[in-house]
Amino acid sequence: MIIFVSDNQSWVDSGSGRGTQLMHAWQQFRQGNPQAKLVCLDIQPNRTTQATEREDILNIGGFSDQVFEVISAFASES
Repeated sequence: MIIFVSDNQSWVDSGSGRGTQLMHAWQQFRQGNPQAKLVCLDIQPNRTTQATEREDILNIGGFSDQVFEVISAFASES
């Protein structure tokens, strides 16, 4: 599992059809690690995300003690 913590640098244009650099890097990483999961934790949430949420990607906006429980639950899902 990779946990990516950001201060909401989700301004990257994913609407161009190319996706974000994070998604590009994640796709490459997953080729060699098909069971890997990605957690994107934006400390300052906004309307955009760097990664599209799906089975292997979890987006979390904001931070509290609950974040650790959410990540733990996501990690234990198969």
